[in-house]
Amino acid sequence: MLRVAQLIDGFSERVGRAISWLALVLVVLQFALVLLRYVFGFSDRASEELLLYVHGTLFLLVAAYTLKHQGHVRVDLFYRDAAPRTKAMVNLVGTLVFLVPLCILIWWAAWPMVESSWAVREGSTEASGLPFKYVYKSVILVFVALMALQAVSQAIKSWCALQGHESPEETDAPAL
Repeated sequence: MLRVAQLIDGFSERVGRAISWLALVLVVLQFALVLLRYVFGFSDRASEELLLYVHGTLFLLVAAYTLKHQGHVRVDLFYRDAAPRTKAMVNLVGTLVFLVPLCILIWWAAWPMVESSWAVREGSTEASGLPFKYVYKSVILVFVALMALQAVSQAIKSWCALQGHESPEETDAPAL
């Protein structure tokens, strides 16, 4: 089972590292838009929408990577000082009670919206906006799929830790 978790973690790692390059694209695009607007007096709605699409895509598609590296905000009243077994139990319950149902709910709510958007090849509501809003909306479903996969990995690792097996984080954690 740990092998499955390691495969999922490897996939999340590769996706997260690849998508993280969008941060550079975001900075360069924002700089260019500010330069164009305030130095040259030029403004373009399509470029502004592209900035929003890149921003949203970046944050949605690195969420699973962030979860893998335990970078999401959590209320840390006792977790930090808890025993590894307690942490594993909290992670397992949190994954099964909160994360998995949330993924199901988001998929259930987003699917009809994405489907109807693709059916009409939805574009921007602005005349000069981007014509592929339907592709951007599809990123929501990719986000859910990536998070659900990482949830499976988290649940496996937590279950294995509760069974007394060494977790992959303990064996190959990067030195910070």
